[in-house]
Amino acid sequence: MTQNLRADARENRDRILGTARELLSERGLGISMRDVARHAGVGPATLYRRFPTKQVLVDAAFADELRACRQIVEDGCADPDPWRGLTTVIEGLSVLNARNRGFVDAYMSAGGRTSLFARHRSAVLRQLEALAARAKRDGSLRTDFSVDDLVLVLLAGRGLSSTSPEVRTDAARRFAALALDAFRADSGNGALPRCPSLVGEVARLS
Repeated sequence: MTQNLRADARENRDRILGTARELLSERGLGISMRDVARHAGVGPATLYRRFPTKQVLVDAAFADELRACRQIVEDGCADPDPWRGLTTVIEGLSVLNARNRGFVDAYMSAGGRTSLFARHRSAVLRQLEALAARAKRDGSLRTDFSVDDLVLVLLAGRGLSSTSPEVRTDAARRFAALALDAFRADSGNGALPRCPSLVGEVARLS
């Protein structure tokens, strides 16, 4: 009997997480806990017993995406060629961004500075600042680039999640390539307007 209860509990948890991933990917963070419970076919009590808050559910639902994001950044930062590493990061994050609307919404506006997303984001931004500094030193990245510019690319690229799944990845790669052309150091680069503190804005929203 105990084994059956444990199996049922695991099945409920897996169904809740699968449903949450699907709804978050399609609709973003606007979904409610009631939406998740209804689509998963469980009662609210069961949902809250497994995931007492929406933030806990979101953290669990996007654990795989967080690992993928961290791996993209770590691989790029480990590349001895900083421009190539930055290219890998921007393309990889743009594709991840386009494939899952809810993940980037959660990443960019994580609830609470101690949430899993907020801690992860702080660490990644520090890594990206170091990678950008390396690329500037070797002359491949324009000197007025800021990590805020990368945040700008991610914010602008969220609209790609509204395209059909068949074109989403190709669109994200092209978008990344256009951004990288703008970031590349070139004697023909014009002066950029003042860059707003988007990293600070994201932190303020957390």
